[in-house]
Amino acid sequence: MLEAGTKAPEFTLKDKDGNDVSLSDFRGKKVVLYFYPKDNTPGCTRQACGFASAYEEFKNINAVVIGISKDSTSSHEKFAAKYNLPFILLSDQERQAIEAYDVWQEKKNYGKVSMGVVRTTYIIDEDGVIEKVMKKVKPDTNAAEILEYLRK
Repeated sequence: MLEAGTKAPEFTLKDKDGNDVSLSDFRGKKVVLYFYPKDNTPGCTRQACGFASAYEEFKNINAVVIGISKDSTSSHEKFAAKYNLPFILLSDQERQAIEAYDVWQEKKNYGKVSMGVVRTTYIIDEDGVIEKVMKKVKPDTNAAEILEYLRK
């Protein structure tokens, strides 16, 4: 896991519409960068809907929300349409950002060990430095916890 105070690794990935999006596009704004395992799964859907519900509040405090998973751009397009997700979803099928942010890790599920994305949120400051790391976040409270932190 990367630590607070570290320069956030740069990346350029495709959004749900196939456009290139780079972290550097958001210099001057806070970036809420959250990594999640898979579109349309119960926890990931609840987490995304939490960010969608709070989206206007994030905009009002000059924060950008970006979700990243290994899903394809077409999967993201369907996921965003189904749940009216107004924020950026990026496809990282090659695990460029997922590995750079050290969220591709061993996971245990019902005794089975596999590799996968560990649900993690990074808050990146206006200068591109990691301000806060939230590990193994809970999908139902992630957006609210970040808003509470950012309002301080």
